[in-house]
Amino acid sequence: MLYRVEGIVIRSMDYGESNKIVTLLTKTNGKAGVLIRGAKKVKSRHSSLAQPFTYGEYQYFRGTGLGTLNHGEIIESHHDLRMHLDLSAYASYAAELTDRTLQEEEPSVFYFEQLKACLTAFSEGKDPQIVMHVYEMRVLDLSGYAPELEECVSCGNRVGPFKLSAHAGGVLCGRCGGRDPSAAAISESAHKLLRLFRRLDMRRLGAITVKPETKTELKRHMRALMDAQLGLHLKSRNFLDQLDKFV
Repeated sequence: MLYRVEGIVIRSMDYGESNKIVTLLTKTNGKAGVLIRGAKKVKSRHSSLAQPFTYGEYQYFRGTGLGTLNHGEIIESHHDLRMHLDLSAYASYAAELTDRTLQEEEPSVFYFEQLKACLTAFSEGKDPQIVMHVYEMRVLDLSGYAPELEECVSCGNRVGPFKLSAHAGGVLCGRCGGRDPSAAAISESAHKLLRLFRRLDMRRLGAITVKPETKTELKRHMRALMDAQLGLHLKSRNFLDQLDKFV
């Protein structure tokens, strides 16, 4: 069967001496594995279509297994994301996170639009850490694990101060904080930003300026939520954390 889709390369691996297999996040057909013949050759007209983060139109034949690329056109290469180490690290994390949380052939229009907007925000020079936290929140939401940040997950109290319980999936008020000894105190500014991230569409993301100390706190809280709710061990995130130590 012949497919013609808009897709973003979220994974690319060598196959044989001259080929590559890419995993596309498509706009209409979920994830799709596609063999691109000759993509490793320097002069191949398809080599750029196999590069990570490439957004393009892909036409491929598929029977019961992998698809085989017939034709493709690049819409946005995202070359800059591959040329800068920090942006490449963030984009790789976004791509791997998407790959690990989205099931094969799962409907993906909204997921596709969110990842596309995430990569665009990186390219536009928006704070990559903040962009990534907003995308992480979208992934939690799309996976069914969005945290409750407006009221206590235990009693429904909407009056703070609160603590964030990653394992309970939201905030605990002063009366209920003792229910989770691992719950972390959360500042008013970080809590406000997390509530914003919780409801923010990546396509409407503007410039957000955050103090360094608040960014450090946000990272701690988002790491705890991602680990407790998804439990994924991602090589790209480990590399990103190592890179942060040297920046």
